[in-house]
Amino acid sequence: MTSEAPPFWWEKPDWRARALSPLSKIYGIVAGRRMRRAKPPAIPLPVLCIGNFTLGGAGKTPTSIAFAQAATAAGLKPGIVSRGYGGAFSGLHRVDRDHDSARHVGDEPMLLARHAPVVVCTDRLAGAESLQDAGCDFIIMDDGFQSARLHFDYALLVVDAGRGIGNGHVFPGGPLRAPLTDQLVRTDALLKIGTANRADKLVRNAARAAKPVYEAVLKPKALEGITDRRLLAFAGIGDPSKFFRTLEEAGAKVEQTRSFPDHHPYKDEDVADLVRDAGKDGLTLITTAKDQVRLLDGSPAAKEFASRVLVLEVELVFSHPQTALRIIRETRDRARMRSLKRS
Repeated sequence: MTSEAPPFWWEKPDWRARALSPLSKIYGIVAGRRMRRAKPPAIPLPVLCIGNFTLGGAGKTPTSIAFAQAATAAGLKPGIVSRGYGGAFSGLHRVDRDHDSARHVGDEPMLLARHAPVVVCTDRLAGAESLQDAGCDFIIMDDGFQSARLHFDYALLVVDAGRGIGNGHVFPGGPLRAPLTDQLVRTDALLKIGTANRADKLVRNAARAAKPVYEAVLKPKALEGITDRRLLAFAGIGDPSKFFRTLEEAGAKVEQTRSFPDHHPYKDEDVADLVRDAGKDGLTLITTAKDQVRLLDGSPAAKEFASRVLVLEVELVFSHPQTALRIIRETRDRARMRSLKRS
């Protein structure tokens, strides 16, 4: 699968989705069968899976951060298992935020490691066991919902209200990772991020399936020095337009935008182009924390550039303040019940 989502995935189904429908059907059959037949290995610790229905950005990283913070505030010792997309490690690696780089472990694990111990490993069971050995007592699995490599006690599926599930087709004709019915069956709750209405149909489907639906928004942590400037905003994330909307909704004056592919490794020519375009119109450059991590991992010019651009830090704010704690408690209760059945 590619991390570069074609624009037609997020539009009404057209000839491209229809032309790819035979491949989508085959992919969906295989993915659905794998999910239905999965018997993933388990560990004694409670495991909360933060996943999404589609390829592309939906808000899993800020959601994982919010749950790591909530678990820590509740007196737990959370650890995060990540696949480490974009990194270079093929085995098991504990992220060291002081010495690792996005090039080696991926940009998302570098951000997650600011809030909890993170292990990058394609073998999620081995990653979770490593965190257990390190003293963690609550596991957050960042993604991995469809892969069935580790048993989870609670699956929270994140959806972006501005994109929903796109054209509703399975890969490669659309962004769905597996047929929606197969995914909803294994979903314990839905988290809608944002206030737009593109996810409303999915929310109704989840409600009909008796799945709890929670809501949250991404809010800037600080706006000092941002709202009073004319900005050129740039981002290389799953959905750059979401970053641009967040700025505009916060009252920032976004005069130009530049979008790059998700996990884009910035080159010197990218930096030079951004500096030139911003200077031409007297604009201030601003980007995301995830992009800053990759810039700091680049050339000397990219690092120097990263020190000069503004960075918008965001946090996930739940509509109901007790949402995260409620889900954490239910995850732990299910793990206890699982342990009792095993004994």
